[in-house]
Order: sequence, then structure tokens, then C-alpha cells
Amino acid sequence: MIILGLDPSLSCTGWGVIRAEGSRITHLANGQLPTGANQPMAERLALLQAGLARVIDEYRPDRAVAEEIFVNKNPQSTLKLAQARGAVLAACGAAGLQVNEHAARLVKKAVVGTGGADKHQVQAMLKILLPGATIAGADAADALAVAIADAHLCPRH
Repeated sequence: MIILGLDPSLSCTGWGVIRAEGSRITHLANGQLPTGANQPMAERLALLQAGLARVIDEYRPDRAVAEEIFVNKNPQSTLKLAQARGAVLAACGAAGLQVNEHAARLVKKAVVGTGGADKHQVQAMLKILLPGATIAGADAADALAVAIADAHLCPRH
């Protein structure tokens, strides 16, 4: 089972691809899709969708997974996140991928053992779970964590 983890964001969407075979997890790839703050919104969303389509085409995942959306205190930030998420989910939908969603606390609990873990704890655990993997950045790390959590939470779906 090849799982594509996603951390959608307008400024930089993280992605991570793992192979799950029973309880064994193998790192295949990860990366980040940045967009420029000076670019028009439609162009940024198109870049995210096209970039993710290339990742899907290259790695041929069996399914994708993203964290459930959360609402920021700033409505403008929430709207931008929702638009980026829409572009990412559209790329998955165009490829016929099932997309699972998990709450952030559940992802942290599945990867670290506690839902209150911080980013540093998640990244430290990734080094243990994916030895030798070079992680492209914080957004890619979050995407890999989501993929790993999904492998544990939905092993046969």
C-alpha cells in the first residue's frame, strides 16, 4: 500500500510518500510545493494542483491522506488554507484517489504516542520511524506524519 500524506498550505504544501506493508513503514519520497506570496491566487492554486499531480503521477499512491481542516482565528488565513486544500484535493480527485482525513491530535497520538506532541517531537519520531530519510522541511515532515498515522489507523483501506 502506497500512501501519499499531505500538509496543504497556500505558502508551502508538504507531501510525503510511504509504503506500508503490515506494520512495516518505508519512506519513498517527500517534498514541498512552495508558492510565491506575490503571485496571483489563481496561479498559486494552479501551481499546487499541477505540482501534486506530478507527484501522484510519479509515485502512483493507492490513497492520500490529509489532516482535517482547522479554523484559524484569522478568517483570511482560514480562507487561504481552504483554497489551497481545494487545489490539493482536486489533484487527488482527478487521479481517482481516495482521500482520508484525520484530526491533528489523532495524527500526533499515532506517531508520537500523545496528542499534545509538538512539531519537534513529531520530527524526532520521524527520524526513528524513517531511518536515513532526508526530510525536505517542516511541511514535508507533517505530511509524512499524516501518512504514517493513516497507515496505522486505516491499515487495509
